[in-house]
Amino acid sequence: MKNFTTYHTNRKNRRILRMIPMLAAAGLLSTALTGCDSSNEEVQRYSWPLATASPEDTVTQIFAEKFAEEVSDLSNGKMKIQVYANSTLGGDRDLLETCADGDIPFVVQNTAPQVSFMSDLAVFDLPCVFDSLDDCRKKIDDPQFNSLISDVYTEGGYHLLGMADQGFRVMSTNKPVHSLSDFKGQKIRTMENSYHLAFWKALGANPTPMSFSEVYIGLQQHTIDAQENPYEVIVSNNLYEQQDYVVETNHLPHLISLIVNDDFFKDLPEDEQEIMTEAAQLATEYAREQSDARIADKVAVIEDSGTQIIKLSDETRKEIREASQGVYDSIREKINPDIYNSYMEGIEQ
Repeated sequence: MKNFTTYHTNRKNRRILRMIPMLAAAGLLSTALTGCDSSNEEVQRYSWPLATASPEDTVTQIFAEKFAEEVSDLSNGKMKIQVYANSTLGGDRDLLETCADGDIPFVVQNTAPQVSFMSDLAVFDLPCVFDSLDDCRKKIDDPQFNSLISDVYTEGGYHLLGMADQGFRVMSTNKPVHSLSDFKGQKIRTMENSYHLAFWKALGANPTPMSFSEVYIGLQQHTIDAQENPYEVIVSNNLYEQQDYVVETNHLPHLISLIVNDDFFKDLPEDEQEIMTEAAQLATEYAREQSDARIADKVAVIEDSGTQIIKLSDETRKEIREASQGVYDSIREKINPDIYNSYMEGIEQ
């Protein structure tokens, strides 16, 4: 951990210093540690901020805290990271911008809001690519594909440290869905993402972007019929209380990226870079394990409530893929062909 004098010599880290008064004013800065080193010079240390826009009881938070814990352990307490959750330091877009500027070094968030900053990440909006999380994780960890995606983040001003997930996104609804025709006309809330909207339209549904804070009331008042999210979100926000069915569409993996400002990372000593890389690997593995365990718990909560979980047949999933071919074509035309081909390699078309 470097003292303030060292930070002042670096333009990139001066941007981080600008964040310190803001954090202190908000009461968020961790207590500074003062002491004397071997040369009897006073040393002042502080924690680097890591921010998320997710609540504390999520895999996102687990991922972030495990990374901070491992960084501290591997550095024997010399490197400290303080996690700020629940949009304390800003929403998803704010965090991406401040991370790119270097004001907040670390961010953990879903890849969906990053598409507007790095268009090639739309590859993760390709629907119904994987039949299992294991297959998805193998692709994310594939050296060739991982290298291509890492380059996308680097070009955006970030360094990708790791990518975990919160399972697949699934649909909850008050109408049973077993075939493609059952999606027709259902008014489903989605994120404001053009590819997500196009996917649901291709299935015959009526996708409606809506602020997430309005979803529960929307379901309760029947202004929307359905919504789509990972199991964890459905349970933590009690959405299943207003729905008779959860349909395992598994249309998209809910991927969570751990990123750091690229200049900040490159300016660290090599040994500190290695510590962060190892810590991220350990945190990624742990977050995936926790995600699997939590999905099983959330499924049990839903089933115990009386809400029925529907698993789609292979035939129906095939029909969904065929119906959404236009989304594939649209994404393929707009992203790096090497990324598209690497992601789809080994996938039955």
